[in-house]
Formats: sequence, structure tokens, C-alpha cells
Amino acid sequence: MDRRLRWFLGIGLVVALIVAGVLSGFAADDPDGLERVAIDEGFDETAEDHALADSPLADYAVEGVEDERLSTGLAGVVGVAVTLAVAGGLFYGIRLYGKARRAKETS
Repeated sequence: MDRRLRWFLGIGLVVALIVAGVLSGFAADDPDGLERVAIDEGFDETAEDHALADSPLADYAVEGVEDERLSTGLAGVVGVAVTLAVAGGLFYGIRLYGKARRAKETS
């Protein structure tokens, strides 16, 4: 990997972590999307929790962390880390597959 690409990816990762870890704590608490429509149309009282409502990162917060901004920021950082791990694993697997396929074609 050349130096320019490494810098680009590093800066992108830092920006993603800052947005997820710091700026997400300042997001508005106002309902949006489907929740806003449910309130406007008057059927929000009939809503039920989904299957993952008890998960450790439900509602964009880390379970057990009392400070709301810190909890939201940590959930964002965990989300960035998981996304990076999954995408990195996929790209690494695709790269290995491509190398193996090229080696097989040349032999």
C-alpha cells in the first residue's frame, strides 16, 4: 500500500472516529423518521420493542454507561470499529481469493 493511500485511510478513520465518538453526542434527541410519523399520526403508543431492544448497543447507547453523551460516543466508536473489522475482513478475503485465483491461472 503506498504512502498516500495509507494517509488517506488513516485520516478517514480519524474523522470517522471523531464524528462517531464526539459529534454524535450532540445529536438532537427529537424523534425522526418513522418515530416522527408515528407521533404525528397518533399510533406511537402501539409501538413494540424489537428483538434487539435489549442488546448492549440498543438506542445508540452503551448499556451500563450513565453519562448519555459518553454512552452515545462509545456506541459510535464501537460501530466504527465493527464496520472497519467487517469491511477489512471482506476486502482481505477478496484480496486473498484474487491472489489464489491468479496463481492458479498462471500455473
